[in-house]
Amino acid sequence: MAFKLKHLFFFSILKPQKPTLSNLHLLQQYRGIAKVRLKWVKNRSLDHIIDTETDLKAACLLKDAIKRSPTGFLTAKSFADWQKLLGLTVPVLRFLRRYPTLFHEFPHTRYASLPCFKLTDTALLLDSQEQSIHKNCESDTVERLCKLLMMMKTRTVSLQSLYPLRYDLGLPDSFDKILVPKYPDHFRFVKASNGIVCLRLAEWREELAVSALEKSKENKKSSDEYRQFKSGKTSLVFSMSFPKGYGGQNKVKAWMEEFQKLPYISPYEDSRRIDPNSELMEKRVVGVLHEILSLTIHKKTKRNYLRSLREELNLPHKFTRLFTRYPGIFYLSLKCKTTTVALREGYRRGKLVDPHPIARLREKFYHVMRTGLLYRGKGVNLLSQQGILLNDMEDETGQETSDGEEVESGDECSEEISDVEEESDEE
Repeated sequence: MAFKLKHLFFFSILKPQKPTLSNLHLLQQYRGIAKVRLKWVKNRSLDHIIDTETDLKAACLLKDAIKRSPTGFLTAKSFADWQKLLGLTVPVLRFLRRYPTLFHEFPHTRYASLPCFKLTDTALLLDSQEQSIHKNCESDTVERLCKLLMMMKTRTVSLQSLYPLRYDLGLPDSFDKILVPKYPDHFRFVKASNGIVCLRLAEWREELAVSALEKSKENKKSSDEYRQFKSGKTSLVFSMSFPKGYGGQNKVKAWMEEFQKLPYISPYEDSRRIDPNSELMEKRVVGVLHEILSLTIHKKTKRNYLRSLREELNLPHKFTRLFTRYPGIFYLSLKCKTTTVALREGYRRGKLVDPHPIARLREKFYHVMRTGLLYRGKGVNLLSQQGILLNDMEDETGQETSDGEEVESGDECSEEISDVEEESDEE
C-alpha cells in the first residue's frame, strides 16, 4: 500500500517521459524496490548466433583490411598477431584457409614460403553490394551516429572508443575519412586534453532525441500506453522475455512490476543531477544500455566496448551487473572467450526481428563462408554469382532452441558471473 501511495504522489507531480530537474530530488530518496536472486541461465540460441557471428565479423574485418592494402593482398606475417584483435580462437592463418570462397591463397613473388591472401571474385562482388548499401542507407547511418553522440555528456566520443564499435554500428570502413567529412553540419573532429582525436556532435538535433523504446510504443497501432505516457499518466514498459521458469515466480513478477512503474527517463535527457544510488538512476541506466544496443545492427556488442563509453554515458562503475540483473531485457554470453551482451527483444526464434540491409548482406557473406568451409576449394565453383546478387540467403546464423533451464530465488540480487571474471575480461 505504501508503495502505491508513493507512486501516486510521484505521478501527480511529474510527467514520466521528461522529469524536471527541480523535482528529481523527490525521487532520489526512493529505495523501495524488492530484490531477488536471479541465476544466470544459458540461452543456446543466442549463444549459437554469437558464436557464428564472431567468425563472420572476423571475416568481414579481414576483407576490409585486404581491400585497404595498397598491394591488394596481405601476407601471413602482416596479420600474425591479429588473433586477439579479431576475437578468434584459432590463428588467423588457419582461419583464412578455412574460407577459400572468400580468400584466395597464393605464394609471395619473392618469398615462396610466405603465404599471401587476396579477395576472391565472390568476395569482391559482395563488397560492391555492401558499398551500395552504405550509400543507400547513408542517412540512416548518420542518424545512428548522431544519436550515439547525443547520449554522451559532452556530445563527444574518442575515435579510439568508436573504432571497435564500427562493425556493430554498421559504419563503413574508414568512416572517419569517408563519411564524417561529408557532414560538417553534423560532426566535427576535436582533440582532447590528452591529445586523443574525438568526434563531436556539431549541433543538437531535437528531432532525433526519441529512444527506440519510445518509437516502438509510438508506432504500435492505437497505442494507449504511449498516449498515456505522453500525457504523464503512466511510464513506458520495457519488453521482457524471460527464460522458462522466471516469469512464473511471484518475487520476480513483483520486482519487475515495481521496476516498470518507475518513471522512464529518456537516454537523451541530462542525468547528472539524479542520485547515482537511486532506483531511478538504475532504470535510467537500463534505458541507456537498451538504446545503445538498439542502435547496433545485430542488437548486440561486446561488454568492454560499452565500458570504454562509461564516463561519457554517466554510467556507474559496475553498470555491467545490470545485464544479469535484468535477464528479461538483456542476455550476457560468455562464448568465444569474451563477454557479449545482446538485447533479447531484437531476436525471435534465433533470428533478428527487424534485420537491417547490412545484416541481410552479412547473411549472404556467411552463406559464402559456410560453402567454403563445407566444400573447400570446390565451393568456389558451387557458388552462383547471379544467385548472390538476386536472392536473399536464408539466415544460417540462428537456430530455434529452448531459452533456458534454471532459475533461483532469494532475498538479494546477485550475479552468477564473478567479479574476478568481470574485471579480467579483456578484448
